[in-house]
Amino acid sequence: MTGGDDLTRRTGRGHGPPTGGATRSTEATSGPAASYAARRRVSLPVGTWGVILLVATEAAFFGTLIASYLYLRLKVSQWPPAGVEPPDLTAPLILTGVLVATTLPILLAVRAARVGRVRPAWLLLLGAMLVQAAYLGVQIHLFGSDLDKFQPTDNAYGSVYFTMLFAHHVHVLVGILMIGWLLARLIGGLTNYRLVAVQVVAIYWYFVNAVAVAITLTQVSPSL
Repeated sequence: MTGGDDLTRRTGRGHGPPTGGATRSTEATSGPAASYAARRRVSLPVGTWGVILLVATEAAFFGTLIASYLYLRLKVSQWPPAGVEPPDLTAPLILTGVLVATTLPILLAVRAARVGRVRPAWLLLLGAMLVQAAYLGVQIHLFGSDLDKFQPTDNAYGSVYFTMLFAHHVHVLVGILMIGWLLARLIGGLTNYRLVAVQVVAIYWYFVNAVAVAITLTQVSPSL
């Protein structure tokens, strides 16, 4: 093998498989090899199926919470009950819009990772994580402000209201921690495992952002 051929196979340039013929995803331990294996893959990775199953179960969980909220609302004539102010519209809607906007950099990060562009993917994920962390910080402040006005043990409204918001905030925190872990791993370069991880984290965040819309609309529904 000539020096030029060897360079082509190690860098992934040219028409053949990179890294000495690593066509299987388990053998892809570099950016070009991971990108090549991803393009050749004909079925979803196990990790992707795993996050799809997780999303399905969590969707059922949040669906139950929202259904419980609506059921309790239909059982009473006044919602929220007397002594509890209707929720503010402005802050929740703006915050939800900001969170949903992080879908774009995450989507672009996945596309960058799939073609082996590690640095752009890393920067896009970092930007999304910073916005998500700011979102969570403001939401925690608002959550604490609500606790000063009424408690989960005061009535059915308080119970389902705080349970619904707390569950969503926990999922946002989990997503932020996942991106933080992924950023640390991507510093060492892109492998097939990390490429799948980028896709898994993205699917999780698509779900969290969709849930944010449903939860927020349910939260502010008494003020609509």
